[in-house]
Amino acid sequence: MRPLTDEETKIVFEKLAKYIGGKLKFLIERDDKTYVFRLHRNRVFYCDENLLKYAGHFEKKKLISFGTCIGKFTKTSKFRIHISAMGILSKFAKYKVWVKPGGEQSFLYGNHVLKTHIARITEDTPQYSGIVVYNINDLPLGFGTSGKSTLQIKEADPTSTIVFNQADVGMTILNISSIIWKILFSFFNLF
Repeated sequence: MRPLTDEETKIVFEKLAKYIGGKLKFLIERDDKTYVFRLHRNRVFYCDENLLKYAGHFEKKKLISFGTCIGKFTKTSKFRIHISAMGILSKFAKYKVWVKPGGEQSFLYGNHVLKTHIARITEDTPQYSGIVVYNINDLPLGFGTSGKSTLQIKEADPTSTIVFNQADVGMTILNISSIIWKILFSFFNLF
């Protein structure tokens, strides 16, 4: 686990700024504790310094996670935000879209948000900006990229894609179930 280099920091902050904009400073300059970004096994973690000191007592090979996993660097040095950063993104989201119950289930199955699924959207949302998806009860469901601006949405047909799904909380459920199946499979192979 090490601090991010200047180039890595720039890449991570540009990606986060796509979703939270100028509120990025609230992640860095906090009043309660000192929070830092750290890189461990190509994953970027956001945690307070006290937790970082405790995590330093573990062997690097045995340390799986600490703090909030923001995302991961790919082999081509691109940064992908994980669904585990949903708490941060939803708290500071710049652009938001609320989906109807029918669109909610469709989104959680990995589909994009169509115009017919939208209940409301933040005004002046530009095209290809980062957007956080909520249900009617203000529960964050995931995030993606807006396919059309707010002005284009008004003129679009009902089946046009408005938000491209990048990650949703349904992925977490699928990942957990696949891990459980792997554990069960390895358990039964012991006998």
